[in-house]
Amino acid sequence: MSNENEYFPQIAMSIVAHPDDQDFTVAGTLAKWVKAGCKVISVLITSGDSGSNDVTKDADHKPVLAKLREAEQQAANAVLGIAETVFLRYPDGELVATLALRKDLTRLIRLYKPDVVVTGDPSSWFYGNEYINHPDHRAAAEAATYAVFPSAGTRLIFPDLLEAGYEPYNVKRLYIQGSEKSDTWVDISETIDIKIEALKKHVSQVDTHEVDKWMRDWAKEVGGEKGLDFAEAYRVMILKRDEEEN
Repeated sequence: MSNENEYFPQIAMSIVAHPDDQDFTVAGTLAKWVKAGCKVISVLITSGDSGSNDVTKDADHKPVLAKLREAEQQAANAVLGIAETVFLRYPDGELVATLALRKDLTRLIRLYKPDVVVTGDPSSWFYGNEYINHPDHRAAAEAATYAVFPSAGTRLIFPDLLEAGYEPYNVKRLYIQGSEKSDTWVDISETIDIKIEALKKHVSQVDTHEVDKWMRDWAKEVGGEKGLDFAEAYRVMILKRDEEEN
């Protein structure tokens, strides 16, 4: 997708498994959309309550860690200008793409009516030869993808949602981050600093001394494919075209 034809939604929803997932991956795009007037809803399926290997902490520490990580995400979203943050509070490290999760996400999509949903790639198991994709990431992405289609727009899927007043809604585009088949590069040169600032709010998880280098190197590598200084890449599914695009 060229810069001249860059798509700017009016409402977007980011769906990720853990606090900081969004800020490592898609925050530059979200910040750019916010600057253009987009309302962004950030959905965190878990609160990252398993995100510590501190030998002095046991399972009793999980609620404390969850509260801390939720606060960090709220601070990061404030930096990005995100309008609303939703925590679903599923157990961290145990996420499965269940029908219950898909229903929760379907309800949110029907409620907020985003033009775009941004999530990960449920088909990505490995990145290079050093990182196995976290199972929570894949489960979150699978549930989000199937909530977008077919669940959000199909009237008789989850009829109890219909009875509760959540009418079917069709998302226009699905932005899939972390795909090996990216077809869309978003220039984040104007928001890379905002992305870094947001990521630095996750103090419990990130060595903030190295964040600037990590993020700039990563975004530069992605952007280099298209001659951009800094970029984030996606596979974009165009599910419903605006009238002006027909």
